[in-house]
Amino acid sequence: MSYQWLEWAKKIQALSQAGLTFSKDMYDIERYEELRNISAEIMAQYTELDMTKIKDLFTNETGYQTPKVDVRGVVFKNNQILMVKENIDNKWALPGGFCDIGLSPSENVVKEIKEESGYDVMPVRLLALLDKNKHQHPPEPYHYYKIFILCEIIGGEATIGIETNNVHFFSQHNLPPLSTNRNTMAQIDLLFEFLRTPEKKTLFD
Repeated sequence: MSYQWLEWAKKIQALSQAGLTFSKDMYDIERYEELRNISAEIMAQYTELDMTKIKDLFTNETGYQTPKVDVRGVVFKNNQILMVKENIDNKWALPGGFCDIGLSPSENVVKEIKEESGYDVMPVRLLALLDKNKHQHPPEPYHYYKIFILCEIIGGEATIGIETNNVHFFSQHNLPPLSTNRNTMAQIDLLFEFLRTPEKKTLFD
């Protein structure tokens, strides 16, 4: 499905935010604020989000806008993949989340897996760095990069976290309903390819 309207809205938002960051002229600032309002109106027209909420999302962003970074832990055991059930939509995802400032990607994934699944892990290898816009995720107002890191369990036990309500390992052909904002069926299939073919090269984009 094409979401060209979303791409236009995000580009207008990014340009307006950059303009508001660097412009000193009061008239230019007014024009950039109007552009940001237009991008919010486009979002409100095509989504179920309230206009006020959309403006809050956009106005909370300051500085030159860049993609956000989401890290996901890939943990296999007995040819099955670790997944957690998210409270927010009651669907399943690889443990992970936004990268926190001050932590490296591998440090972030260790923290996220522990918090969401209870397992202690050791990062082993970067499997993929994907642009969310190039994969079949539902439309969102922001641009994301997704980092998938292979990890090995070194301790801990299955324990739910603040944001999760179940922890389980699944085989490739017996997957639960997926939280597609976080991971798609195609991405999970891709990760199982790395399990079957350890020498597979890291993927990007």
